Amino acid sequence: MSLEQKKRVCYFYDANVGNYHYGPGHPMKPHRIRMCHGLVMNYGLYKKMEIYRAKPANKWEMTQFHTDDYIDFLSRVTPENMEQYPKEQAKFNVGDDCPVFEGLFEYCGLSAGGSMEGAARLNRGLCDIAINWAGGLHHAKKAEASGFCYVNDIVLGILELLRYYARVLYIDIDVHHGDGVEEAFYTTDRVMTVSFHKYGEFFPGTGELKDVGAGRGKYYSVNFPLRDGIDDESYKSVFEPTIEKVVEWYQPSAIVLQCGGDSLSGDKLGCFNLSMKGHANCVEFVKKFNYPTLVLGGGGYTMRNVARAWAYETGVVVGEDIGPDMPYNDYYEYFGPDYKLDVRPSNMENMNTSDYLEKIKVQVFENLSRTMFAPSVQMQGMYACSFLFVCVLYVCARTLFLRVKKNGINIISLFFSFHHDDSIIEVPGDQYASDDEDEEDADDRYPRKYYL
Repeated sequence: MSLEQKKRVCYFYDANVGNYHYGPGHPMKPHRIRMCHGLVMNYGLYKKMEIYRAKPANKWEMTQFHTDDYIDFLSRVTPENMEQYPKEQAKFNVGDDCPVFEGLFEYCGLSAGGSMEGAARLNRGLCDIAINWAGGLHHAKKAEASGFCYVNDIVLGILELLRYYARVLYIDIDVHHGDGVEEAFYTTDRVMTVSFHKYGEFFPGTGELKDVGAGRGKYYSVNFPLRDGIDDESYKSVFEPTIEKVVEWYQPSAIVLQCGGDSLSGDKLGCFNLSMKGHANCVEFVKKFNYPTLVLGGGGYTMRNVARAWAYETGVVVGEDIGPDMPYNDYYEYFGPDYKLDVRPSNMENMNTSDYLEKIKVQVFENLSRTMFAPSVQMQGMYACSFLFVCVLYVCARTLFLRVKKNGINIISLFFSFHHDDSIIEVPGDQYASDDEDEEDADDRYPRKYYL
């Protein structure tokens, strides 16, 4: 059944993503993305969107945010040679939570490539919403792995969006604070980060209400600290008015939504009590604003529930209400004993009182009121070049006009004289073309300076 007006949706998936394994006993399992994709295909959602296999991000693209030595280390280290790099492992926090596993760098490339190409297609106007469930790895720092995350695909995607869009809004509904993204854009007003997360004796230990940004970015970092057991009703009561106020005040040009599945009820590492539909309500609400939107994955450690939620949210994005009956698929046995597309809340206590949530909301709104309404990008940076080009063009045109007027030159003859030159102008050949099957490839990922 159709929910609402359809969007042009690009969906990124690489079949190899499920082959990577963090190691025995590790809670992060990329296989969940393959399970989600199985549901997406068997529900027929592929008919409602364009599916792409993104080009993996390379070392140079990753260093648009990360340091050269960190990315170089990730590209070189393997389980076989890791003993040769004890200092680097300590320096870059690669070890226990973020282990070295077979194909680590390739895995990072798949995750980052999907987010960067999704952003590039949004920039080109080739889609309204781009989905990359392999992305959303929000803890990775500039020169450090953290929280099962090595390369911050979100930051790389946002940097790509900032080439075309003046302001980007980042929304994070993972149970953990989106610290890596917030840190990357802590001193700029071109990105507003909004994170709803558990705070208090919980990884990563950041995301206090008073953490609001610094310098030009002061009050452009929004943190909504929550307590254990928040349910659908309470979450909706703070998420919707907060995001509505942020959008009204900040007026973003594009949105990035991180849909970490560890905020679902029953997650192995989470402590919230959201149902599948309560979690998906955030996606549906953000979609209604009709901004170019990049939808990403994130945390989520009960595989069957993460796969259910992301498949359902894919349906929300394309405007199709799927379930509750589950079609047979390659991973059908994972979804027993009910074999339904649903994640139900438990009877855990909600520690978030109405008074507490209202108090936080009032303070968040007060902080928003201290920001500049819809901040503009300064002329220095990305618009300065355009302005200079227009000025030079005007001066050249005026000079040509005055010379023609003074010397009595026939402007038509002058024009044709330019086009009768026998010189050959070389045009780029096929060696510069993308090998993507899509002729309108949006993989426009070149080196640039980003003005934040």
